[in-house]
Amino acid sequence: MNKELLEALNILEKEKEISKETLFEAIENSLLTACKNHFGKADNITVQIDRETCDFLVYATKEIVATPEEVEDKVTQICIDDAVKITKDAVIGGTVNVEIKSKEFGRIATQNAKNVILQKIREEERSVVYNQFFEKEKDVVTGIVQRYAGRNISINLGKADALLNEAEQVKGEVFKPTERIKVYILEVKNTPKGPRILVSRTHPELVKRLFEAEVTEIKDGTVEIMSIAREAGSRTKIAVKTNNPNVDAVGACVGINGARVNAIVDELRGEKIDIVNWDENPGNFIQNALSPAKIVAVFADPDEKTAKVVVPDYQLSLAIGKEGQNARLAARLTGYKIDIKSETQAKDAEGFRYEDYMYDEDGDVYYEEEYEEGEYDEEAEDEFDGYDEAADGEEPEDESGVYEEAAEDEEPADGDESDDDEPDIEETEENEE
Repeated sequence: MNKELLEALNILEKEKEISKETLFEAIENSLLTACKNHFGKADNITVQIDRETCDFLVYATKEIVATPEEVEDKVTQICIDDAVKITKDAVIGGTVNVEIKSKEFGRIATQNAKNVILQKIREEERSVVYNQFFEKEKDVVTGIVQRYAGRNISINLGKADALLNEAEQVKGEVFKPTERIKVYILEVKNTPKGPRILVSRTHPELVKRLFEAEVTEIKDGTVEIMSIAREAGSRTKIAVKTNNPNVDAVGACVGINGARVNAIVDELRGEKIDIVNWDENPGNFIQNALSPAKIVAVFADPDEKTAKVVVPDYQLSLAIGKEGQNARLAARLTGYKIDIKSETQAKDAEGFRYEDYMYDEDGDVYYEEEYEEGEYDEEAEDEFDGYDEAADGEEPEDESGVYEEAAEDEEPADGDESDDDEPDIEETEENEE
């Protein structure tokens, strides 16, 4: 038994995760290479290695000829006299296996055989690392910051180094060497020098994976992340829904005293995260997405993927957000192009009429579930009782006045008194009844 070889193979299999079978094949190929370098050819040479004891045998199959004078190639032919010394069953015209001692190989042949084994080990090691990280592609891993390479950052992921490009870095984030950070693996490429791993800190999926790791309900499927919109380093909006009516999706993501979401915010260096409920009704979903702004009405067109939103005058700036960020993220989250107007702007805007979005071409109610009782908060319902009537299939007596009456009924933002001559909503309801 070749104990030294067996021990070496076991160590390589454990540390490098290279199978012994692959190493056996590498040794066989190296011996064939040595024979070819020593004899000039290796077509008739066979290598056998016992997988249990690691004992190996190298032999050449030679043709038996009658006399030494007939031997034209000593590598492939042998005379009968020499063949009988190896086996008594030798006959002219037959074949005999002649053992080759590896000690006979020269220095160059031995060195080439060694290089073949080392090259195979390096290839397998790179292949193992590539496969490991390829399985983690589109996932989050923890790495250690090594150094800055220009504007890029080299991050050690254990068995391989990853590259965090400038384009995938969050503006304003500065890392120190040996600092541990979480990164999202964008792509893993197999190159002659080993796997090339590209990672990101700006990808929206980074936030999603962090929630999956932090929130147990997301991991087990009780809560689903339906969509996500992110402006890295500033704010993220995430829409969630629950598959269990007894579970609050938003509450599960926030955690007790905000413990879960705060852990993610800390990892993202203070990036703000808005968690909203996902809704099949586009109007309700858009209303949730625009939080924390209060919404008066939403008119959504699912075919054109557009929506017009009416907000109180004093909520307009909050709905739009700083530099339009809140509206922009809400549009990405919902997939709708959102046009936000205050009540005053909507009242005066041409073509922005309530009745245009309440009924379709056939006169049927459009998105009636959007205006059913209980869909909006109490303040909105008090101000827009006329919407509920339309949702129930009853057409208001004066369609052109429903939106204006509702808009004029509430107190104006600038404190001016409303016109007392205009009928209020309650009188309209009584007339319709």
